[in-house]
Amino acid sequence: MRLFFDARYIRTDFHDGISRYSAELAEAVQDAASASGVEVTFLVSEPGQIDLLPSGATTLGIHRPTSWREPFTARMLNRFAPDVVFSPMQTIGTMGRRFRLILTLHDTIYYRHRTPPRNLPAAVRVGWRLFHLSYVPQRVTLNAADIVATVSETSKRQFAAVRLTKRPVVVVPNAPQRLADLLPADAEEPGGAPWNIVYMGSFMGYKNVETLVRAMGLLPGRTLHLLSRITPERRRELAGLTPAGAQVVFHNGVSDAEYAALLADHAVLASTSLDEGYGLPLAEALALGVPVVASDLDIFHEVAGPGARYVDPQDPAAVADAVRALDDDAERCRVIDAGAAHIARFTWATSAQTLLDAVRELARRA
Repeated sequence: MRLFFDARYIRTDFHDGISRYSAELAEAVQDAASASGVEVTFLVSEPGQIDLLPSGATTLGIHRPTSWREPFTARMLNRFAPDVVFSPMQTIGTMGRRFRLILTLHDTIYYRHRTPPRNLPAAVRVGWRLFHLSYVPQRVTLNAADIVATVSETSKRQFAAVRLTKRPVVVVPNAPQRLADLLPADAEEPGGAPWNIVYMGSFMGYKNVETLVRAMGLLPGRTLHLLSRITPERRRELAGLTPAGAQVVFHNGVSDAEYAALLADHAVLASTSLDEGYGLPLAEALALGVPVVASDLDIFHEVAGPGARYVDPQDPAAVADAVRALDDDAERCRVIDAGAAHIARFTWATSAQTLLDAVRELARRA
């Protein structure tokens, strides 16, 4: 049985969410494929992607996902006779395909917040906005597949609520990277009362970082670390909201190792998003033994379970109270232990097996 895995979304500079999902799932699928009787070929669009795939992986070079050739991808792949093609996105062309197809839609966040990723070409960004003005183009796209994959039960429910596809939806969850592996061998385990507050994520409006900044006025002696890249304009906006005497550090991008070190330094991971597609930083914090303070959102409950204290994202005082509550040794240990048990259910090996089960089922239908 031949599976083509679309690895063209793996970035060679730094991982974004789709890139990390693709790379981690690719490695786990490669590890499990032979035992499942599946032969895997990875589709790549630039040589550097091969270095980020498992050693010895079989690859096939084709065009970039943003190429004008993308609508005709299926006709090109037909020549290689795959049984099933899996894509971690939905752009792959389906016209004239002679293979089974699994497309992935991670969430519906861009229907509510239509700003496209800034790394896309200008013409693609325009198309992105037009595509998300209505559910109709997405319905047509997803219904051209045999199965639709997504990363959470929350997204699956959202798809059903708007009748986004007629196809079966399978949940192939995200899983946290092992940040503990990036810490020095002699590093202390995360512990002690939280002193720092760490935010990892973009600064788009719905992320509502403003509440975190305002909460710092109620948390004297602590530091808020804003880790991600930020535009000068957005930085000035948030700096202007910083209460007098509050400590807020703009890192403007960090490595994974720096991210791990900041979380391990007596921190709490915080997010006051008003909306969210998934929430991978929450999962990463829990896997490292770091407690979380997060908005009371369905997706955050799915990702973090009892490993977080949930707050009204519009209330800085509630955020400050939740952070201070974690100063109590018993409460902090309870949250950390519960979070570790919850996040242990999400592994790339489990997600890979779910995907391979779907691949085998599709192949049997052929």
